[in-house]
Amino acid sequence: MSDPRDNVQQEFLAEAQELVEALSRDLLLLDEAHQRAERPDSSLINEIFRSVHTLKGIAGMFGYKHVGTIAHALEDLLEDLRLGRTDIGDPLLDVLFDSVERFQRLLALDDPQAPEEAPGVDAYVAAVRSIGTQPPVEEGDPLNQYAIGSAVLSVLTEYEEHRLRACIREGMQLYRLRATFELTAIDDSIEDLRDVVHDDAEIITYLPSLEGGNDESIELVVLLASRVPEAELKAHFEGRYGTVEAIEEQKHLPTVPPNLTSIPPGSQSLLPQPEDETGQASLRSVANSVRVDIRKLDDLMNVVGELSLVRSAVGRAVAGLDGDPKYRQSLRELDRLGRGFERQLSELRTRILDVRMVPLGQVFSKFGRIVRQAAREHDKQVRLVVTGANTEMDKLIVEELADPLMHLVRNAIDHGIESVETRMRLAKPAEGTLALNAYHKGRNVVIEVEDDGGGMNAHKLREKAVSRGLLTAEAGQELTRQDMLNLVFLPGLSTNAEVTDLSGRGVGMDVVKTNILRMGGVVSIASEQGIGTKITVTLPITLAIIRALIIKIGARLFALPISAVREAIPFAPQDVRTIQGRKVLTMRGETLPICDLAPLFGLRGAKQHASRFVIVCEMGNRELGFVVDELVGQEDVIIKALGPTLSSVLGFAGAADLGNQKLALVLDAPALFSEYFDGGGALPSVEARA
Repeated sequence: MSDPRDNVQQEFLAEAQELVEALSRDLLLLDEAHQRAERPDSSLINEIFRSVHTLKGIAGMFGYKHVGTIAHALEDLLEDLRLGRTDIGDPLLDVLFDSVERFQRLLALDDPQAPEEAPGVDAYVAAVRSIGTQPPVEEGDPLNQYAIGSAVLSVLTEYEEHRLRACIREGMQLYRLRATFELTAIDDSIEDLRDVVHDDAEIITYLPSLEGGNDESIELVVLLASRVPEAELKAHFEGRYGTVEAIEEQKHLPTVPPNLTSIPPGSQSLLPQPEDETGQASLRSVANSVRVDIRKLDDLMNVVGELSLVRSAVGRAVAGLDGDPKYRQSLRELDRLGRGFERQLSELRTRILDVRMVPLGQVFSKFGRIVRQAAREHDKQVRLVVTGANTEMDKLIVEELADPLMHLVRNAIDHGIESVETRMRLAKPAEGTLALNAYHKGRNVVIEVEDDGGGMNAHKLREKAVSRGLLTAEAGQELTRQDMLNLVFLPGLSTNAEVTDLSGRGVGMDVVKTNILRMGGVVSIASEQGIGTKITVTLPITLAIIRALIIKIGARLFALPISAVREAIPFAPQDVRTIQGRKVLTMRGETLPICDLAPLFGLRGAKQHASRFVIVCEMGNRELGFVVDELVGQEDVIIKALGPTLSSVLGFAGAADLGNQKLALVLDAPALFSEYFDGGGALPSVEARA
């Protein structure tokens, strides 16, 4: 049984991570507004303030002292920003963006109060404090334009009073919206009002009205500031929420009942709470979602796999009784129940997979901050363009994908996109473009990282590989241009200086490729000098359960993920040719390299006299045909790890239980592709790979 304290700790870390990610996204919006010299939406600053304030509170509860210390310093700074005491500028934005990195590092510590982190925290807090508070510029009190009674001023918060002054200074018109809300749905109604108002006006405050309301409803006077004409506001709100009236200068603002305070947005808990049938306040949660440990979903998927085996076993038992007249009626009933069970099992499997799916936007949203930081470090101008952020993948794959993508993004800025001076000299826009694109392709997800930088010099890559002893001069002469570009994935090919000479990447690319292969994916590269580079990563949607083609080689069963299979064709040995040391077939006018799996797995001569098949597989922009002895059929399988002893054997992703005491090794198609094409068209035998 798990320790409840561990579960609570995980809940805290999950919530804290969500707050930090929300903070990162909002800071990017704030930075974009600053770069465009626009006044940021006050609600955006409020959201940033709330994220930091909430993080400070929960960090203190769970002993993350350093997180709380940083959040407290940021809270003071953001309060000054909210109240107009501090202006938005690069120094302020720099410390805010730096906080995201520090929060993530501190949340990842095993010891949340690690003393070695204290000096860094203290220095950072000092940097936050050094930004200081700027005294407001005295230009006369704009509130003097209106006859504002002390009753109204007494209920406005300091922030509301600041926003009221700021809106008047900016020439915005004040409006009074009288609206009646049902008490049982006031939270949803006010949230809906805020969403509708957002584009046209700013809500200064909510004031209880002297009129209207009863035991079931309440009337509020909503003070608005807007540049939108009165007629347009009335068209939006009247009849849906209430009446809209412009407040003329030297006219009184809305009055409030004595002993009542304003109702700031997000504080509707001050109002009467909904009651249940017994007249008591309801304790039901308004949330309809729960956090689930991904390991629990893995356990559920294993149970589904076991049920699939039971279903197969029942099917075989029923098949054994077929043909006996006395069981005819029972067999019909069992067949009907079996088909129903199969449908429900498939639905359960699909629903569990749906729960595991998350949008890639969870990862993509983090790269805006990385692009900003890397561009500033290298004094470059880079625009990030993201498409396909709603494309969904398995949560585990998305998390593992974050670091490889970060390497690609950083390298694109560091070594791909040129400096402003270079781009201007080449008649390119001063601002470089880095594009992240994701989309589904069959049962795979394709992610593209593309830049419009200098591209790669394929011939210089070959020269460097030869000079470093990674490639012989003779072998280098036989390489195609694509083969030369693929040299960038060789470990040890490049150092930072060498990559700059090559105008390409290289740093960490071997690590990127290794990590992608470990997730069952492939990575390919396309580049044109002076135009740019595109790196394409192809990954399965999920590794929890896969549809596999069951094949036979000799007397052994193997499973090949169907996501990698394009088609299967009969194998004709007389059509095999050898080109540049690789065995190939011609299929529909195209040359297809092939690999016979029987000798590869030490099963030579199993069915040499019988008809065999070529399974045409596609990974990224490459095709390879695997020659096998027999096609058995398709089946959904759950991959089981091979264990530490066999985990180092390349070419196998794991094993799958097919029921009836039959096991099949699951082929790792991406690894086989990599070994084949990187090895010059030959795969090492199973003994060599062990």
